[in-house]
Amino acid sequence: MSTNSSKEMKTKVGRMFYGWWVAIAGALNMVVSSGPTFQAASTLFRAIEDEFGWSRALVAGVASFGRFGGALLGPLEGWLTDQFGTGKMVLIGFTLGGSGMIFYSQLQGPVQYYAAYFIISLGFSLGGFVPSMAAVNAWMPHRRATAMAIVIGGSSLGGLFVPAIVWGINTHGWRETTLVLGLLTLALGPPIALVSGKRAPEQQDLINETSSPNKPKNRDAALAQHDFTAKQALRTRAFWSISITHTLTNLSVGAISSHIYFQLTDENGVNLTDASAATIIPIMAVSSFTFQILGGLTGDRFSKRSILPILILTQGVSMVVLANSFSYWGACAFAVLWGLGFGGRTPLLHAMRGDYFGRKHFGVILGMSAFPMAIGMMITPVIIGRVFDTTGTYETSLYTLSTACLFAALTILFATKPSTPTHRI
Repeated sequence: MSTNSSKEMKTKVGRMFYGWWVAIAGALNMVVSSGPTFQAASTLFRAIEDEFGWSRALVAGVASFGRFGGALLGPLEGWLTDQFGTGKMVLIGFTLGGSGMIFYSQLQGPVQYYAAYFIISLGFSLGGFVPSMAAVNAWMPHRRATAMAIVIGGSSLGGLFVPAIVWGINTHGWRETTLVLGLLTLALGPPIALVSGKRAPEQQDLINETSSPNKPKNRDAALAQHDFTAKQALRTRAFWSISITHTLTNLSVGAISSHIYFQLTDENGVNLTDASAATIIPIMAVSSFTFQILGGLTGDRFSKRSILPILILTQGVSMVVLANSFSYWGACAFAVLWGLGFGGRTPLLHAMRGDYFGRKHFGVILGMSAFPMAIGMMITPVIIGRVFDTTGTYETSLYTLSTACLFAALTILFATKPSTPTHRI
């Protein structure tokens, strides 16, 4: 068997290029790793509040504390991924995250509550988003935005399981539900690590394997891009523009993941029943997933920097709609707008990093970018919880988050593609 035939077999399963399998494995990773700490977080917080009677700031503040680990270790996560590969990181992270979920099911007080959530967040941070995105960035430079959209879409699809989690909490209790989630996490870690952990071919090999005489020559030029080092990336305006934009937009992501179920069910909010509120999150999930895929497909064909301001502003508008929603249909309108704005812009921001900075050091560059982003998501839930405890409403906070999106729509305009660094001899 020739060398070229051997390479083709290694990079294809059946008729499908192996990079797409890596993207699918990343999507499954995000379903599992983002479910307890993002999509279902506010439903678990409601169960904790109902049982222990703790303040809203204390209950939702655990999200801030949990994300502290991700913020603190973000650059290290990226470096570890670049050094040891996605597979090992997923295996370690899922083992830690699953164990944290089991510990969470046994908690009795605030100290255990915060410790368990910290372990869960740290594990899913180590084995979740950064390793998955680094893998698809390495495998799929020719369809980067679409592949990243598939991975990120897994997080949205996790929202489809929220009604099942709510049913589990209401029927069997939150302890039993989180115990099952922990066991599932431990079981799914090894197969996800096996598929996503395969190393991508070298750059020239990947060009040969993904190109054909019928495809444009500039496609190969796009694949053969310069790989910025972390130090070089830090010196570019694009790195800081993307990082600041992502931080500002993710302030509302942190708030929504921690407080949306409260806003939907509070008397001073939308005032829905638990059953009705549980259907809004899947609508958010389907909407986000749909526009994430559409955003990825669009981003591979048109200028990401031109599309992003519109999507970011739409995310800001969704905050205003939520603040003024007092019915089920108002909440549905928010869910669709949120999916369009948040869903569409997310893969584009990450794909821009890959387009601008290359494959080799993507993990550590993403990790450094994630540091301010995680800090923003860390402080937002507890601040908004404290504001709610003081005012009894989320209205002011939602308008503030909308304003942050307005500024983000401006800062992304400064993210022009950096020139290739020159080296002194």
